[in-house]
Amino acid sequence: MRIVDIVATGPSSSFEFFPPKTPAAEQTLAQTLRDLEPLQPSFVSVTYGAGGSTREMTHEIVVRINRETSLTAMAHLTCAAHTRDELATIITRYGAAQVENILALGGDPPKELNLPPGELAHATDLIALVRELGEFSVGVAVHPEGHPASTNRTDDRRRQAEKLALADFGLSQFFFEAPVWFEFLDDLRALGVTTPVTPGIMPVLNVKSVKRMAEMSGAGFPRWLEDRLREYEDDADAMHAIGVEAATELCQQLMDGGVKSFHFYTLNRSPATRDIYTNLGLAP
Repeated sequence: MRIVDIVATGPSSSFEFFPPKTPAAEQTLAQTLRDLEPLQPSFVSVTYGAGGSTREMTHEIVVRINRETSLTAMAHLTCAAHTRDELATIITRYGAAQVENILALGGDPPKELNLPPGELAHATDLIALVRELGEFSVGVAVHPEGHPASTNRTDDRRRQAEKLALADFGLSQFFFEAPVWFEFLDDLRALGVTTPVTPGIMPVLNVKSVKRMAEMSGAGFPRWLEDRLREYEDDADAMHAIGVEAATELCQQLMDGGVKSFHFYTLNRSPATRDIYTNLGLAP
């Protein structure tokens, strides 16, 4: 199914995965998909390593999910480290494989590979190319706390609004405090945005790794949350419980403010997502 049609019918839920790099990680992802499929998410997405060794794996996983499970899969795709012709070839392959959904991203090539930035400069350029090559449903990433490369909040909000105007939907970078989301929505509405956007939820199960991801993505990591989690840093079970509890609290605050759809960062593991789903009463 096309995600533009899915989100038009009402509340949605989605899970995000990343391509595994080892045989053991492949088995973990396969088990995670089996564990989460019964939750009947509206769709799932698979990230893309610009210039990295997992690029082809994204295509394989998305096609496999669509063919072998009941899930609807979306492929992430970035401009970074690609020529226009290379991107056109990838998009055409997705169309031939009956993949209908693409998340168009600007992206950054891994610094250690010393790759060129790519011929298309922005996600808006990639959206236009995807539109040229097929009847895809096209989403974009949004950053409630601003794109990490942004230095001006006003310009950042304007650019995000322009990007959303060209897309069918937006999925957000994760954040940890509900006011961040509601302020972002207010800013988008003031700019005339009507494209549906879904908040991204990241349960913190490892403080160090999530804090590093937050710094890279431009998301704030609140001191109160870090202090709460660090108290249990040496106890994996307690850390899981606190991480799930904090994510559940965030979702509940968002729901109290009218939010009905969520995008969950699974980190290729199922327990936290399943627990949050149960806590919120989302499980079928």
